[in-house]
Amino acid sequence: MPHHHTVLSEILKHVPHARFEELIQTYEADGGSRRLDSKTQLVALLYGQLSGAPSLRAIVEELESHAAALAELGCDPVKRSTLAEANRHRPAALFGTLLEAVMAQAHRGLRRHMDGATYLIDSTSVRLSALSGRWARFSATACGAKAHVVYDPDADRPVYAAVTPARVTDLTAAKAMPIEAGATYVFDLGYYDYGWWAELHEAGCRIVTRFKTNTPLRLESERPVPPGGALLSDRTGFLPERQASNRRNPFQARVREVRVRIETGTVLRILSTDLDAPAQDIADLYKRRWAIELFFRWVKQTLKIRHFVGTSENAVRLQIAVALIAFVLLRLAQATQDTIKSPLTFARLVRTNLMLRRRIDQLLPAPARPKQRQPTRLQEVTA
Repeated sequence: MPHHHTVLSEILKHVPHARFEELIQTYEADGGSRRLDSKTQLVALLYGQLSGAPSLRAIVEELESHAAALAELGCDPVKRSTLAEANRHRPAALFGTLLEAVMAQAHRGLRRHMDGATYLIDSTSVRLSALSGRWARFSATACGAKAHVVYDPDADRPVYAAVTPARVTDLTAAKAMPIEAGATYVFDLGYYDYGWWAELHEAGCRIVTRFKTNTPLRLESERPVPPGGALLSDRTGFLPERQASNRRNPFQARVREVRVRIETGTVLRILSTDLDAPAQDIADLYKRRWAIELFFRWVKQTLKIRHFVGTSENAVRLQIAVALIAFVLLRLAQATQDTIKSPLTFARLVRTNLMLRRRIDQLLPAPARPKQRQPTRLQEVTA
């Protein structure tokens, strides 16, 4: 009988281990007196994400029961106290930079010309306990953090992620994001800033967002739209020359306004710097924002990003980074087989079989062949 590795081992094959070792040296993450090395910490936290273990204690106890399989990965069973200490003190930037490497690896075979790339920008909030109040206090009664993500809907993968306290605005986080020249960026009203738009435009990026209700358009021209449809108007013009306090608007480029009525009856004023594409294409691009909402929902429902196993800022940042690493590893592993099409089904089967010795492409049993009916005695006599 051929020897198979565990499903967890198959998932971990997609971690860029050589790069991870370089990062460990860069951050000096395994120095000092800590007794839990970075690799074992990563394996333990990924196990927690993929298995759905609800707490540090559950992670530790379940891994102890799989000591033999853990040894094949070059790891020893962990203690709850040492894992908690590593989550508090080992630099979260180590795992954040590893996430960047994993995302880059996932996109290496999917590179497109940048003028064809579409990225969605948004954030999602996670509620934290009062024990995180020292760094994550948002109001008198709430503590929280935000994950700010740039998401590629065509590849169904994030390309950038950052974690901040919930009080940090989406726009502040967006201004720290890298800009890819020639790409299309789709975002909502949380990123309404003429100066930032000017930077994107100067980099040759296409912008698709939404007008605020009180933002006028200095009309230059209007194009016809099909009568009786969801498209109500298609106009080009300029944004106001002045901002508040009579400051000059740094974004002086010509823009497009496409008004569209959505299913609820609400009329949206969609803003774009694309002056040539059909109006329906602009409306469809804005509608794609829903894909990043589905991504956030999937991560929150399938991985461990609602309940945190640590309360310090370092531990929360670290856990969110590992959750996103788990997401990308699942997508990479799913791409190695063509039997299971649904990402949710694949994630559930990985969870069920995580520590079993089974190939990724054999998580579902092969369909049984129909049994051939044996001839009866009467049929044999007749024949």
